Amino acid sequence: MSLGEKPTMIVNFKTYPEATGQRAQDLSKALDDVQKETGINIIAAAQTTDIFLISQHVEIPIFAQHLDPLPQGAYTGHVTPEALRQAGGRGTLLNHSERQLGLRVIEETVQRVKALGLTSVVCANNAHVGAASAALGPDFVAVEPPELIGTGVAVSKARPEVVTDTVALIRRVNPNIVILCGAGITDGRDASSALRLGAQGILVSSGVVRAKDPRQAALDLAYAMTRGA
Repeated sequence: MSLGEKPTMIVNFKTYPEATGQRAQDLSKALDDVQKETGINIIAAAQTTDIFLISQHVEIPIFAQHLDPLPQGAYTGHVTPEALRQAGGRGTLLNHSERQLGLRVIEETVQRVKALGLTSVVCANNAHVGAASAALGPDFVAVEPPELIGTGVAVSKARPEVVTDTVALIRRVNPNIVILCGAGITDGRDASSALRLGAQGILVSSGVVRAKDPRQAALDLAYAMTRGA
């Protein structure tokens, strides 16, 4: 995956029933087809229980939705970067608004992930958190105002300054970070607007996962980004 060279779409499966078990595998295969058809980078962030199965059947990277920075050993209930890699996962989301972390934990996890050759995506709820996260050295920062997540009201429309401010601050801190825009993205206009505001891709969930035709929804977003790139 060429970070930043092509638009990127990360689809967060969350724990939606439409993206659990066999349906997670079916959705991942659909996203794999969309990547091959459009040429953009597509990543699926699946539930930990589904990562091994999915990763055997698709070429797109499968990410965890969260990881812990703890080493392997006597730590019941945690998910280590080593376990993710052995399951076929290739990266992780961190600090999503539904699974928030402190900066110290984010930094520890980013470094653990990086040491194993995995990719990290740190979510931020505003421009200043985005800049602070960028200083920790992840591969991606995704800005997502939590009040817009799942609303169908895209941040690129409702609060475009969040995207432009985040891009400006992050570029001062670390120009190599790939910046994504999330929250409320549902159609191609939202995706192309995000790119025009300076983002290099999108983080989307229900707009694809819960769509009547998830493959078509992902295809519409992907093609809009190829036109807006």
